[in-house]
Amino acid sequence: MHNINTCILLVAVMALNISCADRPEVINRNYNELHRPQFHFSPAEKWTNDPNGLVYYEGEYHLFYQYYPDSTVWGPMHWGHAVSTDLIQWEHLPIALYPDSLGYIFSGSAVIDWNNTSGLGTASSPPMVAIYTYHDPVGAKAGRLDYQTQGIAYSTDKGRTWVKYEGNPVIANPGIPDFRDPKVSWHPAFDKWIMTLAVKDHVSFYSSDDLITWQFESDFGKELGAHGGVWECPDLFKMKVDDTGEEKYVLLVSINPGGPNGGSATQYFVGQFDGNTFQPDPAFLPQVTGTDSGGQARAVWIDHGKDNYAGVTFSDAPDGRHIFIGWMSNWQYANVVPTETWRNAMTLPRDLHLTKHNNSYILRSQPVPELVMLRKDTAISVINSREDLIPFGPDGLEADITFSEITDDCGVTLSNGKENITIGIDYSNGRLFVDRTNSGMSEFSSHFQGIHYAGIPDLDKPIKMHLFIDRSSLEVFLNDGETVMTEIFFPTANYDLLNVYAENESIKIQGKGHHLHSTWAQNNE
Repeated sequence: MHNINTCILLVAVMALNISCADRPEVINRNYNELHRPQFHFSPAEKWTNDPNGLVYYEGEYHLFYQYYPDSTVWGPMHWGHAVSTDLIQWEHLPIALYPDSLGYIFSGSAVIDWNNTSGLGTASSPPMVAIYTYHDPVGAKAGRLDYQTQGIAYSTDKGRTWVKYEGNPVIANPGIPDFRDPKVSWHPAFDKWIMTLAVKDHVSFYSSDDLITWQFESDFGKELGAHGGVWECPDLFKMKVDDTGEEKYVLLVSINPGGPNGGSATQYFVGQFDGNTFQPDPAFLPQVTGTDSGGQARAVWIDHGKDNYAGVTFSDAPDGRHIFIGWMSNWQYANVVPTETWRNAMTLPRDLHLTKHNNSYILRSQPVPELVMLRKDTAISVINSREDLIPFGPDGLEADITFSEITDDCGVTLSNGKENITIGIDYSNGRLFVDRTNSGMSEFSSHFQGIHYAGIPDLDKPIKMHLFIDRSSLEVFLNDGETVMTEIFFPTANYDLLNVYAENESIKIQGKGHHLHSTWAQNNE
C-alpha cells in the first residue's frame, strides 16, 4: 500500500447495568465470547432469525423474533421476546408464542388494536394482537400445498402473556406453498386494517375491519423487481418525502436468494396505495422494470451488504418515525457461522427517510439518534500523520470519516495484525465496497469470502462514511444513508488496529471516533 493519511480513532468499552437474561440458567453467563455483539441485540442463547411483531406501546419497544430455544441451528419456530425503552438496552422476556397443533410460529407482525375492533380486549384496555404464519411441518412433509396459514394471538398485559385465538387460522391457504409473513397496520384513510402477505413470487393485500375476517384485495409484483428467489417479510407504510412534504407509500420485500451480492436481501418499491392496489410511482418504475446491463432483474435495495435480511418497521412508533430493524445474517451460511452459545443477531435500529433524488426516490437508512447514548467520549484528529496502523479498543467503534477532493481509491481497513476487513471507495467504478476476503474464519461456507459492492449515487461530492463496528459486524452508512452495507465477520482475535488510507495524497480526510459502551451488564463481572 502507498503512503497514507491516517485517522486516529480510539475506542474503549464500558458496560451498562441492565438485565439481559431470559432463562435462569443464563443469568450469570459472561457475554464476553469472542464474537458476541456488544451493542447489537442477540439472544441470550440458541438460534434466532427474522425480527417479528415490532410494535411500540406505553413507552416500550417490543422486539419479537424467530427463535428456537433448543439449538443453535434453525428448528421449530417460536416467537422470542425482548423490550426496550430506548432501542439500545434490551430486556429479555419469556418466549411469547410456542408451536401448537396448527404448526410452528413463523414470521408476522403485531399491532395495538386501539379501538378494540377485534373484541379481544376492552375500550379501556386495547389488546396487543400478533398476526403470524402457522407452518404445518406434517403437511409440508406430506407434499401438501396448503401447509401455511395465518393465525392471531392477543395480549392484554403489555405482551407479557398471550392467548391464541380459538378460531385460528383466520386466513386459510388457497393452495400456495409459500404463503406467509403477514405485516398488518391500520390505515385511517381507508378505515380498515391492511395485511401485506408474501405469496411465493409476489405480495397479496388483504383487508379487515376486525383483524379476524379478512378479504383479498389484490396482488403486486409478479413482473417487477428481483425474482431470484422466494419473496418474504413484506412491509407497507406511508411516508412523507423529505423537503417536499408529498406522501408516498413504501413497500419492503425481502427475497431469498437473489440479493445484489448473493443470497438473501431486501428490496423496496415507492408508489401509491389506494386501499386496494399498490402502484409504483412512474418516476420509480424504471428502476424495478426489466433487466440491468448484466441481465439481472432491476431492483432497488435497502442495504447492499450480505447481512441485512427480513427487516421491517415498528408499528405505532412515536413521533411518526419509521424505525427499521433487520436480521444480521444471510441464509447462505446462517446455520453454520462459528458461534456456539448463540447464533445470529439483529442490525442496529435505523430511522428510514424518503428523499427525492434525480426525479425519483431514495429510501435512506440512518442509525437512530438514541445510539449517541452508547458514546463514552470522542477523539478527534487532524489528518496529517502517516502512521500505517493505529491501535484501538477491540469492543466497539463508531466513526465518522469524510473523504473530499476524491481522485483515487480511499477507505478504511480494520485488522488484528493478521486478518482484516476493508471498507473502501472504488473511485474508477463509482462503487463502495466491503472486502472480507481475509476477514477471519470463513471455512464454514464457500459463500462467505469475497468483495461486495454498492453503487454510489454522487462521487463528485465529499463522501461521508459513518461506521458502526461491533465484534463481529460492520454497518456502513454512506452520505446520510443513501448507500448502506451491513456485513458480519469472524476474526480469530478481535480487530484492534485501524487504518484510514488514500491512494492519492491530495485526497482530504477528516474523521472522529467514539468510544462506545457495551450494553451487556455481564461484562462488569
